[in-house]
Amino acid sequence: MITKNLLLMVLASILIIGCKEDKKQPNTSSDTIEEDVSQSTGTIERNVQIIPIEHATAVIEWGETTIYIDPTGGAAAFEGQKKPDIILVTDIHGDHFNLETLEALDTSSATFVVPQAVADDMPEQYAQQLEILNNGENKELYQVGIEAIPMYNLREEAKNFHVKGRGNGYVLTLDDQRIYFSGDTEDIPEMRSLKNIDKAFICMNLPYTMTEESAAAAVLDFKPKQVYPYHYRGRPDVSDVEKFKNLVNAANQDIEVVQLDWYPNEEY
Repeated sequence: MITKNLLLMVLASILIIGCKEDKKQPNTSSDTIEEDVSQSTGTIERNVQIIPIEHATAVIEWGETTIYIDPTGGAAAFEGQKKPDIILVTDIHGDHFNLETLEALDTSSATFVVPQAVADDMPEQYAQQLEILNNGENKELYQVGIEAIPMYNLREEAKNFHVKGRGNGYVLTLDDQRIYFSGDTEDIPEMRSLKNIDKAFICMNLPYTMTEESAAAAVLDFKPKQVYPYHYRGRPDVSDVEKFKNLVNAANQDIEVVQLDWYPNEEY
């Protein structure tokens, strides 16, 4: 009897241990799957910081990526800024394409996105760094979507300043943000038909680009969430950005007009 009872106790113990091990295994597997799903579907929110340098020149920092727009002003203008990963140039004029500035900066690891007219004026030393985009074309670099938008004049007296097809405006897609830089242009149909723009940088200076009224009319058509007047000093006049703001908000108060300091060394 003792032997039989002992045997029954041993068998019961084995069954209990086996049941515990069977129950433990599914829990371990489930924890691993939840962790993997969390890692594979998690998103990283990258902030967009826009730094005005002067006139048409800006720096964008987006996560670990740094973008220069129309770099001018020499190395001193970019003191304290990160090295560029992408350099966008809109046109051949000196307030957009400045070779002395490019040669003064460390652009050794940068990709230049330029229209053909700018590429034609760049020295051979930059040939391997060029991505040529013409109007209507697009490219992705460093997870940045880049679309080349036409920029040109409409007024007869200004058509030779910026001819259609030579220069590029740009729409940048950074995560879920779409940012438009107009370059030198008037209120062209291609601007008016833009969609889903979060931030729009709009020029307005005579005689080279357009009036405050034309700029406001275009903005009211494509309805960006925010609009930033830039490139607004002409010869000899300075565009009235307050007038532009009033024109926009009188018709649509949902569009935020943001004023940055594009002329730190001059009075408005």
